[in-house]
Amino acid sequence: MLRIRDLEVSVGGRKVVTGVNLSVGSNELHVIIGPNGSGKSTLLAAIMGLSRVNILNGSIIFEETDITYSPSYERAKLGIALAHQNPPSIKGVKFSEIVKNLIKRCGCSDYTIMSKMLRVDEFMQRDLFVGFSGGERKRAELYLVMLQNPKLALLDEPDSGVDVESLNLIAEFINLLIKRGSSAVLVTHSGNILSKLSRIDRVHLMIDGNIIFSGLADEVVPLVFKYGFKKTAEALGKVGGEG
Repeated sequence: MLRIRDLEVSVGGRKVVTGVNLSVGSNELHVIIGPNGSGKSTLLAAIMGLSRVNILNGSIIFEETDITYSPSYERAKLGIALAHQNPPSIKGVKFSEIVKNLIKRCGCSDYTIMSKMLRVDEFMQRDLFVGFSGGERKRAELYLVMLQNPKLALLDEPDSGVDVESLNLIAEFINLLIKRGSSAVLVTHSGNILSKLSRIDRVHLMIDGNIIFSGLADEVVPLVFKYGFKKTAEALGKVGGEG
């Protein structure tokens, strides 16, 4: 479904992603783990085509279509959705207005069930993300992604800054997203959510702008939790790999 080759990306004139290779198949969940500042969020922004990133080299292929330089709205039409790490607050725009437009545009049929499961009904008459807590932001953002029925969901640190209850709800919905047939690329540096996911097809360790190792969750995650990113990178860095 997604093939990234030799991708180099800069932000504000500074190279942040350096030669990333990544492949994601249909109905797969991939996790990118690494320390803050390693380029994880920038990689997702590049896949989504956000204007803040500049692609210097390489290619992004989605379902055999080259989207390397396509605008983000074209990627959204193809079925790519991004859940931002820190979605912006927008005064004067009700959460319910965005929900209604997405339901009308994307035709999601089980939006009522999902809203109750994620407990977002209470947000409907509030301005979009204005005054939302960390957990509320993540739940609301994931709900908007689910409404899009994405073929590929890009999830930027859904486990950061949330309480235990919200974390459980978010994990439950990511599991549902995969069960419904979507693929997902999930970025995390804490790894708090990983034990709550029913299935992880591949884990990629990203250090200093590059994916230095790709493997099964059992090959990577225990080492990270035990030794930290630096020592794990030293142990696995020579192995290399591609997702």
